[in-house]
Formats: sequence, structure tokens, C-alpha cells
Amino acid sequence: MATKKKNNRQKENEKQLEQDIEEIEKANKLIEEQIKLNNMINDKTSSIREDLRNQLISQGKFGKQFDDMVEDYLYLVDLKERLKHDIDENGIRYENTGGNGFKTFKPNESCERLLKTNAQMLKILQDLELKAPDEGGGDEGDDLL
Repeated sequence: MATKKKNNRQKENEKQLEQDIEEIEKANKLIEEQIKLNNMINDKTSSIREDLRNQLISQGKFGKQFDDMVEDYLYLVDLKERLKHDIDENGIRYENTGGNGFKTFKPNESCERLLKTNAQMLKILQDLELKAPDEGGGDEGDDLL
């Protein structure tokens, strides 16, 4: 009889271990995705920072206030990319279960926030009298025939 209880406990422990392993694998996958996203955003903001500073230098604009505005712009670039990632992951609408147990669809607030973020980014560029930096590499559309 004791061995039967032990076997049942072992089976329960094995099931729990399998569930724990699945949860750890999911967490690792999420961490890897976040690292990829962070690296992509860091690469993007570095190139944009360089481009905006070059534009400021060519206009003869120097000073901490300009650097601060560029950093604000870069923060918004980071935020924009994270909002876009959220929309890609969760969609424009997402399913939500209310307190009464019924499932409903709600609009993803990231969509509205993305629009506001883009508007603020354009405002900063306008205030600095700068152009939006090329994010794709630059040589597109420069065909000389």
C-alpha cells in the first residue's frame, strides 16, 4: 500500500515538474524576444541619434537643450517600437474576460498611444527644424537614369 501512495506522489511530482519546465521554457522564450526587441531598438536609436546630431551640427545648433530634445525623441522612438510590438503581438483588438465570466473584445490602447507618440515625435522634429531620419538605409528611390 505504501508503494502505491509513493507511486502516485511520484506521478504527481513528475506532472508538476513537467508543468514547471513548460513555464520556464515559456519565460525563456519571452526573455529572448525581449532581448531581440531591445537590440533592434538600440540599433535603431543609435543610428537615428547620429543622424539627428549631424543635422543639428550642419544647422549650427549646439547645446544641451538640443541634446535633451534629441534624447526625448529617441525615448519616443523606443516607445513607438514597443507599442508596435504590442499591436503585432496582441492585435488591434484583444479578447478579455469580464468579472461576470463573459468574453468581450476590447480595443488595444497601444493603437491610440501609437498615434499620440507619432504626433509628439513629429512635433519635436518640427521644433528642432529637422527632417525625419531614414530608418531603412537611405538609398531607396535614388535611382538616376
